[in-house]
Amino acid sequence: MDLLIRPATGPLRGSATPPGDKSVSHRAAILGGLATGTTTIEGFLQADDTRATLAAMAALGAEVEESGSRVTLRGGRLHAPSAPLDLGNSGTGMRLLTGALAGETRLLGATIRLVGD
Repeated sequence: MDLLIRPATGPLRGSATPPGDKSVSHRAAILGGLATGTTTIEGFLQADDTRATLAAMAALGAEVEESGSRVTLRGGRLHAPSAPLDLGNSGTGMRLLTGALAGETRLLGATIRLVGD
């Protein structure tokens, strides 16, 4: 296979929209679930790991609506979930949620189990 490269003869023009960032998407989902009111995230990375974090926030009481890379969370009504929070293979989600939930005063006295593979 040959690759032919020609130097530009003038200024380059165009635009690119990079995909969402996994680390930022986890953090935005957790903060949106903890916050009182509505949080809208544009450019949310749709991946197994980030969806596991969204599911965990929903199990904790946040309302989650997804439309492509746009996610809306209505948070502030957290409660202990009825089942363990399964974060799958998401080490970032596990690590961030552990810290966030440990300091969440609305969950004082609750037992919350985080599991994964």
